[in-house]
Amino acid sequence: QDQLMVSGGALVQPGASLRLSCADPGRAFTTYAKGWFRQTPGKEREFVASIASISNYAYYAPSVRGRFTVSREKNTVYLQMNNLAPEDTGIYTCAAGSTSDSASYYPYWGQGTQVTVFS
Repeated sequence: QDQLMVSGGALVQPGASLRLSCADPGRAFTTYAKGWFRQTPGKEREFVASIASISNYAYYAPSVRGRFTVSREKNTVYLQMNNLAPEDTGIYTCAAGSTSDSASYYPYWGQGTQVTVFS
């Protein structure tokens, strides 16, 4: 089965910016919406943002709204993260499915990339 390829995580200081990428090189998920989730040890998986497959409607969790931007270009979905804070630390994963803030609507998941924000 084709996989979503996730990349872009790094260790940064508060206030820094990062751009995560979710590539679909096999074009197996072009008709699906894409969602971004993050998870920290000891915490439940948290919805971050989503983008619809046709309308490109974007939806954001309240904790990142105004700081993060999700976009699409060709076969890659991006998550631009600005003004990062320590609470943004976690393993970020993209998934393909139906646009939603619930992980149950996303059947296909990529591998995570670590984002660490420290002061």
